[in-house]
Amino acid sequence: MTIQYLLDEHIALLYRTQLMRQAPDLVVRMIGDPDAPPRGTLDPEILIWCEIHDFILGTNNRKSMPKHLAGHLAEGHHIPGIFIIDPSKDIGETLTELIIIAGASFPKEYQDRFEYLPLSE
Repeated sequence: MTIQYLLDEHIALLYRTQLMRQAPDLVVRMIGDPDAPPRGTLDPEILIWCEIHDFILGTNNRKSMPKHLAGHLAEGHHIPGIFIIDPSKDIGETLTELIIIAGASFPKEYQDRFEYLPLSE
């Protein structure tokens, strides 16, 4: 599995810009991109999009996303993974971890799971 990231609309654009600069082969989309869900898409629909298109979701939504993931799984769906990005943490460390994860992960390693970034904490 080649990891692809979908960043939600509340993640700073700098994350995508720097990921694409530092790892040009990495596929990174943001909510609102022409080939991604439009801005304002509800979280349950974003999870379905991620499942269909095989993207790990990067979000800072640590409050309601666990509930949405539980509902998604209860309906028999799956998701490649969800990474909770803490915008108060060092962006460089988070970017480095996203790049390492993309290059070193096993297939389905993060399926149906939340991971809080940075993992090193």
